[in-house]
Amino acid sequence: MFGRHDPATLEQLRDVASRAERVALMADGHVGYVMPIGGVAAYDNKASVVGVGFDIACGNAAIRTDKSITDFDPASWSAIADEIQNSVSFGIGRSNRADDAPTDHPLFEDPAWAAVPTKERNALKKKARAQLGTVGSGNHYVDVFADETGAIWAGVHFGSRGFGHSVASGFLALGQGRQWGERVPEREVLVDLDAPMGHDYWHLMGLAGQYAYAGREWVARKVVSILGARELELVHNHHNFAWKETHEGRTLVVVRKGATPAFPGQLSFVGGSMGDDSVILRGAANDSDEQRAALYSTVHGAGRVMSRTAARGKINRRTGEVKSPGAISWEMLREWIGEKRVILRGGGLDEAPQAYRRLPEVLEAQGATIEIVHRLTPIVVVMAGENEFDPYKD
Repeated sequence: MFGRHDPATLEQLRDVASRAERVALMADGHVGYVMPIGGVAAYDNKASVVGVGFDIACGNAAIRTDKSITDFDPASWSAIADEIQNSVSFGIGRSNRADDAPTDHPLFEDPAWAAVPTKERNALKKKARAQLGTVGSGNHYVDVFADETGAIWAGVHFGSRGFGHSVASGFLALGQGRQWGERVPEREVLVDLDAPMGHDYWHLMGLAGQYAYAGREWVARKVVSILGARELELVHNHHNFAWKETHEGRTLVVVRKGATPAFPGQLSFVGGSMGDDSVILRGAANDSDEQRAALYSTVHGAGRVMSRTAARGKINRRTGEVKSPGAISWEMLREWIGEKRVILRGGGLDEAPQAYRRLPEVLEAQGATIEIVHRLTPIVVVMAGENEFDPYKD
């Protein structure tokens, strides 16, 4: 376990540990559904549907471009922010509006679609085609950064959208003896990968991973195009997923919920909160006991210190009326962003920097298990607007 955590988070970890072979908790951990965010759990040929979560394959992608901060004047960044906001779809249930939307991606012909119930398959595939390359809302974003050399990076954070949410919800219902599409409580469902249900879940989870990779790369490359740049390097990783891995001679199914794989030398993009620096990091090369105990995992972000409701207050989603104020005001948010000189489009109080830990402190708590390769300072941050509700966010 890295960092310090509240009792509720630790109790969730203890509960998961009662069923798993091994567990670990990263420094950005906080309470989630059944399994804490920032949690890692290894199982013997089983996968946790709630552990992987509703936003299957949520993750980050970052592209280093051939552009430098000296290639842009201050006035151009505002126009770039506007073009990103207008070219990329943010928010609830949105379709990809772009003429070059990847609706013909080969993943739509993958045999794994056969695992979706016949009566649901066509509708789900149609929704998935429409949403591929959309960002959603919540803590999902598109950012433009400059690293310590002045090189410009495009970074994105989101997952498998409505497709992944439908898969997770479907197997959560099936695992509780109900029908695909029925709404059921968020309870632990461990599926045996040798059983038909586990086989189907594993292959659809993998398909959701392909879907998320395709969507993030399309959006990141769209931003590179808006910048008039060329792609030099891509760093890409899931942080809500399960992998079959070998640890200390055993093959285990490792579920990372809001945790990033960090094997020795493996690169990852980890984002800070709105307006904070992000990083490109890699797993430390020394392959220490601590890395092995962490199941070669690290943080996925800064980690929340207050809930969305605590941050923004209670809001009537239909009218936008504030029923009771939260701990963060728009003045506080604007002051923070203003001091950082970040150009913000969208965003809301529930995603304000004050609702999160500071990423440098979280990274320090991970100790010598990771190495920082690049520090990325945000120039442009684009997110969904304040009143956007998204059922598919992580």
